[in-house]
Amino acid sequence: MAARFKKGQRVTIIPTKSQSTSPRDADLESYIGHSGKIVDYYWIRPGKEIFFIYTVQIEDGEKEIVVHEDEIEAHLA
Repeated sequence: MAARFKKGQRVTIIPTKSQSTSPRDADLESYIGHSGKIVDYYWIRPGKEIFFIYTVQIEDGEKEIVVHEDEIEAHLA
């Protein structure tokens, strides 16, 4: 399984589709709608499923955040 996003690609932070709310979700809320650039990514395989994790540099500063694949979408200019 290949990653959906590549290094250097511009993405937008989107709300998660899950119904559960965690402290991590609350921290991510302030970035929803912001765009940024993928600076790194990696995958984990806790079982048979593979999950991709991305480091995104937010455009309006030097801040980098770590998001799951379902928390970003390709940025449409």
